[in-house]
Amino acid sequence: MTNLLVLGTQWGDEGKGKIVDFLAPAFDIVARYQGGHNAGHTVYLRGKKIVLHLIPSGILHPDKICVIGNGLVVSPQAFFKELEELKALGVEVKPGRLLVSRSAQVIMPYHPLLEKIAEQSRGQKMIGTTCRGIGPCYEDKAARWGIRVGDLLEPEILKEKIEASLAIKNKIFEAFGNQPLQVEPILEEYQALGEKLSPYITDVSVFLSQQIKSGQSVLFEGAQGALLDLDHGTYPYVTSSSCTAGGVCTGLGLSPRDITGVLGITKAYTTRVGSGPFPTELKDEAGALIARKGDEFGATTGRARRCGWFDAVAVRYACRINGVDLIALTKPDVLEELTEIKACYAYRYKGTLIRDFPSEPWILERVEPEYRSFPVWSRSIHRQKDWASLPAGFLDYLNWLEDTLETRIGLISTGVDREDIIYRREEFQKILGQRAELLA
Repeated sequence: MTNLLVLGTQWGDEGKGKIVDFLAPAFDIVARYQGGHNAGHTVYLRGKKIVLHLIPSGILHPDKICVIGNGLVVSPQAFFKELEELKALGVEVKPGRLLVSRSAQVIMPYHPLLEKIAEQSRGQKMIGTTCRGIGPCYEDKAARWGIRVGDLLEPEILKEKIEASLAIKNKIFEAFGNQPLQVEPILEEYQALGEKLSPYITDVSVFLSQQIKSGQSVLFEGAQGALLDLDHGTYPYVTSSSCTAGGVCTGLGLSPRDITGVLGITKAYTTRVGSGPFPTELKDEAGALIARKGDEFGATTGRARRCGWFDAVAVRYACRINGVDLIALTKPDVLEELTEIKACYAYRYKGTLIRDFPSEPWILERVEPEYRSFPVWSRSIHRQKDWASLPAGFLDYLNWLEDTLETRIGLISTGVDREDIIYRREEFQKILGQRAELLA
């Protein structure tokens, strides 16, 4: 049994889409376990940029089955829009190749409205969400008001749940000067969406369990990153789901024993979207250069990302809490035009050196990063595909990262295309066994 988890070790936007796309040939199924269409996974295929939001990145491989788990919140409109976009690119997705959990929560029309009200009410302390209804949908799930995908197939149940939700939510809308929503138009729209969605709906937990028992291999795809996890991230500046390793079990209905390896995706510098503490943030020309060369704009929102030096304290923390076996390092070539490269190895707080990531965001806002400096390597690594061709300066940087993070590097992305990658087969054999040969 070989089932690999791919997750981000920073604040998201690490390049998970490309890595999942690269790894997919070694697996039978690609399963997403949390988040919603607030995620943006970018893949370049034959020079064409493809951005996936809800559907797993493995969908670009025609022989792979893709799964949307119960840990996600699903916008049916976004789901079908993405299917149409894939079809326009020549990627035909039929029921049976794409499955949606009947227990996944449904984003309803009132969820984005509630999120906008909440964000506006926070003023200068707003989280910086996408306002697509993700958070309020997860809130309804926790509060037991949620509507699940399977409910869309039962008109009486669906009507009852919409009525119960609007009885509360319309009072909120009216209190903030908005018009109340009506039950019937929502019921009519979502009943039709349920009928259209029905060929894709299944019990994902049962399906995956059966497939794993029969010898099929699963690639688990996470969204966002460990530092945005609801429990283990920089709360309250986090997402609304469990994007760390534990989210696989709750988000797909599987046992922890079903995860046989963990690959952490790590950018060679650090970025963050929205508000929240960011110790290594650069607000100078170096940060602007990284943003320009790295094309650091949100795949979902288009917002400019905040950029900073690599933070080994944060990534080491993510490796620890997720049991990361290997790291895939992305975008190191972006750093090549800088005059100097820095990486944070510890924080200084009130005169004390700390090497463990603090759980309180107010501490993180006040720390001073301690840096190790590196010279820029002698020749470009852009689009390199062979480990032996890497310059000595870059190898020194990699060795420092491995020693500091206490985790080996198994992949290096050297460009945006699927082929721009250095694959260390001997490292992947430790967690994939013979399947590592499928990526040669």
